[in-house]
Amino acid sequence: MSAAPQTFGDRLREVAVERGRLCVGIDPHAALLRAWGLADDIEGLAEFSRRCVAAFADTAALVKPQVAFYERFGSRGFAVLEETIATLREAGCLVVADAKRGDIGSTMAGYAEAWLGDDSPLLSDAVTVSPYLGVGALAPVLELAEETGRGVFLLAATSNPEAVELQSITDGQGRKISQRIVDEVAERNAAHRAAGRAGNLGVVVGATLAAPPQLSELNGPVLMPGVGAQGAGAEDVSRIAAGVEDLTFPNISRAILKTGPEIAELRNSLVEAAAEFPGFPR
Repeated sequence: MSAAPQTFGDRLREVAVERGRLCVGIDPHAALLRAWGLADDIEGLAEFSRRCVAAFADTAALVKPQVAFYERFGSRGFAVLEETIATLREAGCLVVADAKRGDIGSTMAGYAEAWLGDDSPLLSDAVTVSPYLGVGALAPVLELAEETGRGVFLLAATSNPEAVELQSITDGQGRKISQRIVDEVAERNAAHRAAGRAGNLGVVVGATLAAPPQLSELNGPVLMPGVGAQGAGAEDVSRIAAGVEDLTFPNISRAILKTGPEIAELRNSLVEAAAEFPGFPR
């Protein structure tokens, strides 16, 4: 019997020792393309992505391309995304595709293969998914992550204000929906805890939240948006991630991308921000 693949959580821990725990986004929206002096077209998209790759590939632990900004250009945009993901991964950078997919049955299986399948041109190290059709409906992507040692981040308690009311609704046991999602992920990661490993499955929890879910039993990675332009800082990350800091990866996008278009400036801003979130040697 072949050995189980290294978990995505353990891979994150390893790369964080060298590169820190920062996740940086690649968000080529129209306004930012213009701010960089680029056209809002496929050539501008490709040049924006090339500069981000040059700045981040050998410095960031985790890079998160926002799929929507590529998808809007159709097949040509996806071709740029494929090249961006592949080049980042070849440089030893872990990539989470920010696709936020969520469906049921064979459709979810299709999404799983698209982002985590060995033969997919979009193959990433992890993908974001929405559990609001039920965590169980995500079984195809969760199972493929376990088979391959790749990661899945479930949206649990996001930083956008529109979601707070929905995610704060309680179930029959008095748990908020966001906490129930965290708890279900923790249950799926429990076998890895018993083996002394971090799990493949993680959650997205906003750094701006005043009442976040408890993460102490998660044993998986936490992607934490809201740092930087949205107002949260290192102290907010420490408050929410107390006890699970080694697996918590704050996401900063706008605050770094606004320092472009020069590659050196992008790289310097990333390195400076990552210094606030060092990795933990094991």
